[in-house]
Amino acid sequence: MSPRFLWYIPNEIDPGHRGDDLVDDHNSLETLTRHAKTLEAHGWDGALIGTGWGRPDTFTVATALAARTTTFQPLVAIRPGYWHPANFAAAAATLDHLTGGRLLVNIVSGSDNPSAYGDREGNQARRYARTGEFLRLVRRLWTAEDVTHHGDHFHVTNSTVMPRMTGRAGRRHAPLYFGGASPAAERVAATEADVQLFWGEPLDDIRERIDRLNRLAAELGREHPPLEFGLRITTLVRDTREQAWADAEAKVARLAAAGHSGAGGPGWQTAAGQRRLLDLAARADVLDDNLYTAPGRFGAIGAGATWLVGSTEDVAKSLRNYQDLGITHFILSDTPYLPELKRQGDQLLPLLCGRLAPATRPQGRHPS
Repeated sequence: MSPRFLWYIPNEIDPGHRGDDLVDDHNSLETLTRHAKTLEAHGWDGALIGTGWGRPDTFTVATALAARTTTFQPLVAIRPGYWHPANFAAAAATLDHLTGGRLLVNIVSGSDNPSAYGDREGNQARRYARTGEFLRLVRRLWTAEDVTHHGDHFHVTNSTVMPRMTGRAGRRHAPLYFGGASPAAERVAATEADVQLFWGEPLDDIRERIDRLNRLAAELGREHPPLEFGLRITTLVRDTREQAWADAEAKVARLAAAGHSGAGGPGWQTAAGQRRLLDLAARADVLDDNLYTAPGRFGAIGAGATWLVGSTEDVAKSLRNYQDLGITHFILSDTPYLPELKRQGDQLLPLLCGRLAPATRPQGRHPS
């Protein structure tokens, strides 16, 4: 399949997300619309819109942006427990219908602030068991009528979603993205998700995880089309390798000066995926050719913990290496968000989409 290239739209109450320099009206409808329309104009398929209690409601933001664009595909992050599966299935089918099939869905199971919105999340085993049931039920509600389900976590009787989720070329319904690195999360991904998302790990680690998930899918009797794979990572791209590394090291120096030491959000210390990223930083500052792990030591978490750093050609080569492993969905970002989505849309995407041959440019080496 053709790869899908998404960016990230900062859905935040406070400005300055990951060092973004946009302050005035940073989360107004006009500003967020400018992000979405600029993505359309610079070659991106769409963008991930994050979720979490204490942030603007993700589904509302996605709906507003979809209404103001024509090709922009919102990857809407949502949490089981915040949504009941029947309510979500109906809302998602409606948005997919109104946008002509542009909706993408990211199911998030990591710890949040469940008591604030009346959820009882439970331990990890219960949380992922509920997520698996949520995915199964949402998929049924999108593809069948008069659904009756009485499970351990959710119940519906004679439920039919209206409007119906329309099947389109290459898909029966909006694709279900999912992330997680624990054994419980991998079982959910192998059996119930459409796309497993990885954070930025070395190629050998990603290869091992893809192989394990494919084996697990076969062992558990996956009933859906083969699992696809995606990468969510920061891409720090500059005109030359030397400039990129200078800027990357300056950013990390600012993180260090701020006094952070790996502290993240709720549950970061026990999240398997975050632990993997912190372990990378203990192995070396740079892995593979240009995977920069140092940010994770100074407070950066998730997609901000590891960066691909280099010239346009360097970063394109690294992303193509991930594509060779089977990665077909890419969610990239760097700050400041608006200038970087333009730069990377114009300079990086053409190298990845085969529209432009890379220019030959003498390159230095990252200082050891």
